[in-house]
Amino acid sequence: MPPLRVAVTGGIGAGKTEALRAFARRGIPTLSADELVHRLYGEDAETAAALRERFGTTDRARIAEVVFADPAELAWLEALVHPRVRRLQEEWEQALGSVEMLVIEIPLLYETGAESRFDAVVVVTAPEEVRRARTRVRADRRSDRLIPEEEKVRRADHVIVNDGTLEELDEAVARIVEELRAR
Repeated sequence: MPPLRVAVTGGIGAGKTEALRAFARRGIPTLSADELVHRLYGEDAETAAALRERFGTTDRARIAEVVFADPAELAWLEALVHPRVRRLQEEWEQALGSVEMLVIEIPLLYETGAESRFDAVVVVTAPEEVRRARTRVRADRRSDRLIPEEEKVRRADHVIVNDGTLEELDEAVARIVEELRAR
């Protein structure tokens, strides 16, 4: 039987990575799309060569300055990176073998239409002031192309409002795992 495939998504600073760690603490295999992007930039020769040719660097911060200012450059970057990330996700899943459940953190889940590849979606959200305090990304750097937080919450199967302690986040993840296992 195939594993229950769960996606974790949410806005910048909401706590997606901490939620992913909470799933991992329950023995569930987890993967971060952002970590895969880091790997591609640093370890995949073909990706690195394409980035150097296009942007003169593989430094994510410098590339971000370019792509957030130019939608055409962002589209080019996403066309390069997204299929490679998906391939790495699929390879990871195949290497897992037989597992009950797996969880993948995908920040742009809804924006890329990837939600259809999952059995359940968990959106991690937090009040704007909390999210702002948790991130170094300036609000004016956040792209207008992102789906609003309210829409992500509406479309989610499970929602975690992450405005408390790590223990409260752990408890919320534990409840979701219990619900998913009861399906």
